[in-house]
Amino acid sequence: MKKIVHAKKLFEKHSTGVLLFPYVLLFTMFIIIPVVAAIALSFTYFNTIEAPEFIGMKNYIRLLTSDEVFMKKVLPNTITYSVIVGVGGYLLSFFLAWSLAQITKVPRTILAIIIYSPSMTGGVLISTIWSVIFNGDKSGYLNYILLNLGIIDRPILWLQSDKYLLPIMIIVSLWSSMGIGFLAILAGILNINEELYEAAYIDGVKNRFQEIIYVTIPSAKPQMLFGAVMSIVNAFTSSGVGVALSGSNPTPNYAGQLIVTHIEDFGFIRYEMGYAAAVSVVLLIIIQLSSTGANKLFGSD
Repeated sequence: MKKIVHAKKLFEKHSTGVLLFPYVLLFTMFIIIPVVAAIALSFTYFNTIEAPEFIGMKNYIRLLTSDEVFMKKVLPNTITYSVIVGVGGYLLSFFLAWSLAQITKVPRTILAIIIYSPSMTGGVLISTIWSVIFNGDKSGYLNYILLNLGIIDRPILWLQSDKYLLPIMIIVSLWSSMGIGFLAILAGILNINEELYEAAYIDGVKNRFQEIIYVTIPSAKPQMLFGAVMSIVNAFTSSGVGVALSGSNPTPNYAGQLIVTHIEDFGFIRYEMGYAAAVSVVLLIIIQLSSTGANKLFGSD
């Protein structure tokens, strides 16, 4: 009996560690090791054939001083894309989630599935659907409509244009940005206690806008934080949209080149893995700073 009691106490003492072990193992394998490897490779010249050669800070110096494409095209494109798709997509997610929360269960479920479904489509399907719409010849839906209306007199090469490629990428990304963050915000709003709204109106809340500011957002802060982080990460790590739409990497005249696309260009096309690792470390720092800002805005003490 004493042995059973002792074994039980021993299990209770170490059960937390046992239960956490699979998570720690997977986190180490798929997060810690790749991040450490990327940081280490960023200080080397590595062409995937020869052994990595330590070159110190040269990759970072090159990135900040010599890579004109990164400074003039990639970074501005990424900032523009991330602000509109990240912040705009997040605000749109909240607005749609709040709007769905105001209607009954059956139509809410149907509409939620319709809104969420584009986020499950892969890059191939996205390029197939939108490439038909923005096809550069007369058979493209947009060109066909504009030609018939007399707005343009000849077809426009939408997906090969410096002027139009990035805006089209933003439109496509917003269309498919209502993912798991949108569902989390919707769940958070639906689980708010109705008595809080009643108490708020008794205390002086007069309209729906004040209701959102003083009740909805504070009560759904954990889900809002999760949605914000997911929106930030998805915006900064997007790469396939521009390549899938234009059919090339680099995109035409780097018009749709984002940081991740730049990493893929140097890492998997030019085989400059050391330089690609340096760019990925810079991207990691940007995402971390953005996520920290979101945590300060929506996190709890």
